[in-house]
Amino acid sequence: MTDPNLYLIIATEGLLGLGLVTAGMLAGWRGWLQLKRQELAMAGAHDPAPQAPSASQRIEIADLKERMRKLEAIAAGVDL
Repeated sequence: MTDPNLYLIIATEGLLGLGLVTAGMLAGWRGWLQLKRQELAMAGAHDPAPQAPSASQRIEIADLKERMRKLEAIAAGVDL
């Protein structure tokens, strides 16, 4: 087991295996991105008119705006 070629062969096979796994994962990633692009294109084609935000969404947005206003006042050094 002290053959120096053995270590070279094992290292080469490891790199080759890593390259194959990386190439497979890259192909899968590209396929997943293509699937998501198709889903977005189909969703845009079927829903041409955007819906108005619901009442709970509007309340949440107003709450967030109020919090931002308070944080900006604190940052500016203004006491509320």
